[in-house]
Amino acid sequence: MADFIEESKYVELIYKVVDRKSGNVFSNIEYPVGYVHGANDVLGKDVLNELEGREAGDIIEIKIDVEKLYGPRDESLVFIDKIENVPQEYRKIGTKVTMENKEGQPKEFLVTKVDDTTVTIDGNNPLCGRDVNFLLEITLVRDATIEEMEAGGTTDTEPSLEEILSQG
Repeated sequence: MADFIEESKYVELIYKVVDRKSGNVFSNIEYPVGYVHGANDVLGKDVLNELEGREAGDIIEIKIDVEKLYGPRDESLVFIDKIENVPQEYRKIGTKVTMENKEGQPKEFLVTKVDDTTVTIDGNNPLCGRDVNFLLEITLVRDATIEEMEAGGTTDTEPSLEEILSQG
């Protein structure tokens, strides 16, 4: 008899975050991530609602509202500088750069483009302005243990939709 996802069930799933237009995969987690359904809403209410009533082996695709998660793309967070003004360690695409605003609060930026004359860094989440789908494959559904219920998932770490999408 199959277990269906409902409150107090321990669920493991693997997932991908895919660009709807290009089909590019931004994030691909191939090891199962576990959580206790109904113990918290770390995956977001929309995702949890889609998982409700599903069982191991089911694959579902959910459109993610990136603007709702991260806000609209802000072009004022994109900076282009002459390559000679940028230290060597920041001249590689994908490099994270931490900067501070006027109030001294840190903000993480990402090097998104490097050419012969310029370096571009972007403070927007890499998914901002994109249409993405969350492709989930449910690998396990069972009753949660008391320990898992108290932790809200595995006793290691629990998934977070924001963390998942920020890996992209």
